[in-house]
Amino acid sequence: MRIRAKSDEEPLLNLTPMIDVVFQLLVFFMVATTFLDPEKEIDIELPEASSGQAGEADDSELIINVFADGRIVLSGQVLEVEQLLDELRAAARADPDRPVTIRGDRLVYHERIVSVMDACEQAGMLNLGISITEGT
Repeated sequence: MRIRAKSDEEPLLNLTPMIDVVFQLLVFFMVATTFLDPEKEIDIELPEASSGQAGEADDSELIINVFADGRIVLSGQVLEVEQLLDELRAAARADPDRPVTIRGDRLVYHERIVSVMDACEQAGMLNLGISITEGT
């Protein structure tokens, strides 16, 4: 019987599967972060409500942000009410049932929110929603 001598060599570790997993995770996170809606990521302090119902998320919805200083932002553009009305009319021609969500800062005057709602109505966009945070 022949006895083998022990070798001093360390066994080699195959890193290929680990590298594959790391690249798959990298691709996953790159794809997942592209689905964030930049309009919803704008820092607006929404008003609180003690009642209401959650709406369903819709990728086609128009999001109108109204800041505390009265600025109106649609698709990253700061607009006046007249310009907003033109943009909404163009959107209504394409799809009049397209949902519109108004995100108004809790410190904005209600007059500004009402003017945005009026512009939506004049443009024929009647599927309106208002974003709020859940009250305590």
